[in-house]
Amino acid sequence: MKFPMRKTRAGSVLALAGMLALAGCGASDPLANEPSTGASGDAGKTVVVGSQAYYSNEIIAEIYAQALEKAGFTVERQFNIGQRDAYMPQLENGSIDIMPEYTGNLLQYFEPDTTARATDDVYDELGKALPDSLAVLDQAQASDQDSYTVTEKFAKDNGLASIEDLAKVSEKLTLGGPPELAERPYGPKGLSKTYGIDAAFSATGDTTVEDLVAGTVNVGNVFTADPRIKTENLVVLKDPKALFLASNVVPVVEADMSDDLAAVLNPISAKLSAEALIDLNVQSTVDQKSAEDIASAWLGSNS
Repeated sequence: MKFPMRKTRAGSVLALAGMLALAGCGASDPLANEPSTGASGDAGKTVVVGSQAYYSNEIIAEIYAQALEKAGFTVERQFNIGQRDAYMPQLENGSIDIMPEYTGNLLQYFEPDTTARATDDVYDELGKALPDSLAVLDQAQASDQDSYTVTEKFAKDNGLASIEDLAKVSEKLTLGGPPELAERPYGPKGLSKTYGIDAAFSATGDTTVEDLVAGTVNVGNVFTADPRIKTENLVVLKDPKALFLASNVVPVVEADMSDDLAAVLNPISAKLSAEALIDLNVQSTVDQKSAEDIASAWLGSNS
């Protein structure tokens, strides 16, 4: 607890004693070690943080939870709930106050026929599509979405940074991915239509990364938060023409609490980069660390 400085007459022993007493209070008052509540009038309120039944989503939820606790909120965790159909009704009725989400996938949940694809377009449309009881805070640069990915060596050998750079590759391109990719709008037909790049297709399924590393395919459909992007030295190609639906990490919150929660969660989103999310996932899948330990370490380095 901080106390204001007070002026006192030099000859007043009583006033001096009062100042010493106040100084002692400031040093020993247990409130001095309480988490800062900032300007929020809701710090101290119990908030419920949920997560999907997915390790990466749970890590993000745990980061939110620990940051809120540090800010003075009492947090109840309801993790591993399941998929969107299971937890969205709980968000809408107020049983859950905060949920880490993904912009594009959530937009399609509310607007299945949306044509938005680019990051900012998806985010803006999502804000309009949500029920009045919900709001989205700032989105992170980190995402968990489809991408076209290549090995680091293939990128260096061919000077690749974006999907459109594939046009200058002299060797035959073979795209690997799940069987359904063949007919998806962002599959080989979409690649040809959007970027003018033709590629053969190989249904690699669950072995896409392995085939990419082995050279069986030279372009793979890999999710942008896959920890193997780091462990296998892969490069996610930028998508300047928005072939893929952007799905950036974003907190979905109770609308009435959005201002108070934004003060805590927006700074987290500002620091949650694509590389950071991949690294968090590596700590879970490779290092076998708990979500609590991963979150605590990340917050310690990003506070």
